Amino acid sequence: MRMIKKGLLLCFVCMLARLLPAQDTLRVFTEEDFLTAVRNNHPVAKQAGLLVDLARAGLLSVRGNFDPVLAFNTDRKTFDGKNYYNYTNAEVVIPTWFGVELYGGLENNFGDNTNREITLGQSSYAGISIPLLKDLVLDKRRAALQQGKLFTQQSEFERRTIINELFFDAYKAYWNWAKDYQVLQVLDTTIALNEARYKLVRISFEQGDRAAIDTSEALVQLQAFQQLREDAWLKYRKSALELSVYLWLPDNKPAYLPENIIPDTLWSKQQLAMYKIASLDSMLANAALNHPKLQQIDFKLQSLEIERRLKFQSLLPKLDLKYNFLQKGYNLGNAFKNNILENNYKFGVSAVVPIPNRSGIGDYKAARIKLKSTELDRNFTALTIENKVRFHYNEVVNLQKQVRIYEAALDNYRKLYNAELLKFSFGETTLFLLNSRETKVLEAEQKLLELKTKFYQAFAALNWATGLLQ
Repeated sequence: MRMIKKGLLLCFVCMLARLLPAQDTLRVFTEEDFLTAVRNNHPVAKQAGLLVDLARAGLLSVRGNFDPVLAFNTDRKTFDGKNYYNYTNAEVVIPTWFGVELYGGLENNFGDNTNREITLGQSSYAGISIPLLKDLVLDKRRAALQQGKLFTQQSEFERRTIINELFFDAYKAYWNWAKDYQVLQVLDTTIALNEARYKLVRISFEQGDRAAIDTSEALVQLQAFQQLREDAWLKYRKSALELSVYLWLPDNKPAYLPENIIPDTLWSKQQLAMYKIASLDSMLANAALNHPKLQQIDFKLQSLEIERRLKFQSLLPKLDLKYNFLQKGYNLGNAFKNNILENNYKFGVSAVVPIPNRSGIGDYKAARIKLKSTELDRNFTALTIENKVRFHYNEVVNLQKQVRIYEAALDNYRKLYNAELLKFSFGETTLFLLNSRETKVLEAEQKLLELKTKFYQAFAALNWATGLLQ
């Protein structure tokens, strides 16, 4: 009798080997492959890169405020055969980064009725315009340039913030897909095992070694697992579709996962002790210094400080000085030989004082309020980030412990099942008890996969909270 049962057990193993699905045509899509595809092709990632390009274009535009300007003007009038006037002026204006404007030009003016303030004939001039109060320290042109430089740096951290958020969602989608696939594989193996057992029980029944009720017991167990497998397959296809949201082709068309593409399965066998987690203090310090969202706000604060300084200029009276060297003809070199206030010059001072300057006072107060509001926003954001880092750090540490405990529990469940299977092969236990042991093993395997998935997602969440997902 024992020899017959051993033969049936060997037959059971052979049938199981034939029933297990082949994996030759499957292709593994690793986490690294997935993130590379998201980084290179996802529309949100591309849009984030365009933010930096847009900021650089804006900086180029404000740099143009300091470009030299060439101007040419000609104006003439003749009437009834009389040449009233003919004015020709060519001028170059050179703005400087310290607020002073340099300019020079050539004139050629003649006619019968010219303006008496105009120098007749050919002349040339070189001049300078200097703000003495308002706009001396800072003006709109220089403020725009400084803010443009800051915005270019800020846009890079805005890009990193967007990528950090995108990768976090992508990580969660990948690990849900990986878990659902692994659950499906566990159920496929379990179903193959139960199909082989059902055939074995039927053979035993036909040979008179098993009661008819045992075939029903084996079939009910098989059908229960088949129903679980159908539910697991539906979840797997759903998670595959959710993963496809993050997959795009280089030509900006959506991509869909073929059915022969599967996730990496090595993670289900890995020991989580290999994941070295930095101390909480170091992660908090890293987040406080380098989180892209905080860096973004820091650059915004610097930009608002420039705006505050600019608005302060509006509180000052406008007092501008202009001076021109003048010279007959087009040779300006001789003009600089004279005393600047002795001959051949044009000098002027203009002053504007708003009273009581409510517009300037209001603008300055608004700039200070914006600065204070952003400082409060930074403090709140920093605290929020710190709390997220603490929470996800504790979550990772706790899940590591839970996985370790459940790995030991699963090992014990398997020992109990294997012992029950051995007893069953010798007819020393019931199929009901064997099925109960097997169900416990399956539940433990699924629970362990769920815990490991939560760990990988929590590990990604910790890096997300610290701002490291790039």
